[in-house]
Amino acid sequence: MKKVILKRNEENRIVNGHLWVFSNEIFKIQDEPENGDLVEVYDAKNILLGMGFFNKSSLIAIRMLSRDLISDLELLLRERMKSAYELRKTFYPNREAFRMVFSESDFLPGLIIDKYNKTFVLQIYSAGMEKNLELITKILKEDFSAENILTKHEPYFRKLEGLSEENSVLFGNIGNEIISDGSLKFEIDFSQGQKTGFYFDQSDNRFFIEKISSDKTVLDAFCNSGGFGLHALKAGANDVTFVDSSANEIEKVKKNIELNNLSGKTEFVVYDVFDFLEREVANNKKYDLVFVDPPAFAKNKKTLKTAEKGYEKLNRLALQLISNGGFLITSSCSFHLKKSEFISVIAKAAQKANKTIQLIHFNEASFDHPKLPMMEETSYLKFAVFKILG
Repeated sequence: MKKVILKRNEENRIVNGHLWVFSNEIFKIQDEPENGDLVEVYDAKNILLGMGFFNKSSLIAIRMLSRDLISDLELLLRERMKSAYELRKTFYPNREAFRMVFSESDFLPGLIIDKYNKTFVLQIYSAGMEKNLELITKILKEDFSAENILTKHEPYFRKLEGLSEENSVLFGNIGNEIISDGSLKFEIDFSQGQKTGFYFDQSDNRFFIEKISSDKTVLDAFCNSGGFGLHALKAGANDVTFVDSSANEIEKVKKNIELNNLSGKTEFVVYDVFDFLEREVANNKKYDLVFVDPPAFAKNKKTLKTAEKGYEKLNRLALQLISNGGFLITSSCSFHLKKSEFISVIAKAAQKANKTIQLIHFNEASFDHPKLPMMEETSYLKFAVFKILG
């Protein structure tokens, strides 16, 4: 078996439960492993730390898969995928759509699987998982009755791993699925759209906003397929305005409203969100609830300061549109922006908007996005609800 020995004192993080070995922590590589190979990992005293997938093309040189020697990779993958599925069914017994595997958090590093009924959409950010794609497909067919299996990768993370950015249909066809989030239905078109087709990480948070949406005038900015706004309508919102820069996403919102037979006044706007908010502020428009759920502004540490300015401006504009007694519902999916920094950014935005705010709820990603205590990288989503006091 191919073997990697770490430098002195570089094993502590791995022993404590972190799953990444970085290239600058390696002392010696034996037997010339290829990208995607399983390797044994040892500390400087030649004590076994476990096994993981090797990738010389990545800063993350090894993604740890087991603390022990692996004798049967197929069995390990099968058991881990089954365990991940059963965890989701514990929390969502009546749902057939959720994030079934969340990479390192489910001890399947570099593998994300979103389940849409019998369609499974994969994102792969590990050379080892890429090398075993046929095996993963086999397990999905045999153990989960998969009818369609496809990939929808994020190019940014594939580049970091030195992997091809192309997507493919591994089994079946690309079609549509109608899924339920436990309350509302959504039509998913896998031939287009963002991420794998749906943002499962906000599922639980969408249910929370039903508590404060009745009889309210609502703005759902960066609405995507309409998740927050639809739940507001379900809870009895009087008026919901959906805004997204993508005309395709706005058309999805309209379909999803029809699919659920939702009533209430609606407006659909294809517009850059920042420009729309500035226009609404200039027109002295007011809403009771404003949702802002933007894409990640900070992909890495280098862009964090710029991202903070973006979040501050976005939330300042949103706050200026909210009536006293209303609510700001705001999110960040930028891992590099920590909770304390995110709250601080909102506080600065409130100060500049001359608003007094009260934090009434904070949450992270839904139950299908578990976290590893020793890997802060597995925790990324911030979801906060603020009441505007004046």
